[in-house]
Amino acid sequence: QVQLVESGGGLVQAGGSLRLSCAASGRTFSSYAMGWFRQAPGKEREFVAAISRSGSSTSYADSVKGRFTISRDNAKNTVYLQMDSLKPEDTTVYYCGARKAPLISIATRSYDYWGQGTQVTVSS
Repeated sequence: QVQLVESGGGLVQAGGSLRLSCAASGRTFSSYAMGWFRQAPGKEREFVAAISRSGSSTSYADSVKGRFTISRDNAKNTVYLQMDSLKPEDTTVYYCGARKAPLISIATRSYDYWGQGTQVTVSS
């Protein structure tokens, strides 16, 4: 069992930056591939970025490629999402997910655990 807690969301102007953090409980964090997703009201949860257990492999949605960077610190049981050059269309709730597998996945259904989400609002 893994519990995930996101933080770092907030209000920022277009072009600005935020860094989201997702802290995981337990001593098996390095056993999980991690992902960031986002979900707007009334819409399906969509993939943003993912990172393998070791951090050696990453994947990004086309909409954030070159602007967002996912990373992890296994010693701190934390995964990060650095978001730069933010756009108003990035406004929504961001969730981190954990899957007990070595490889990354962009599929929501492949993740076993989810955090409660953190709101990101980008003003124009």
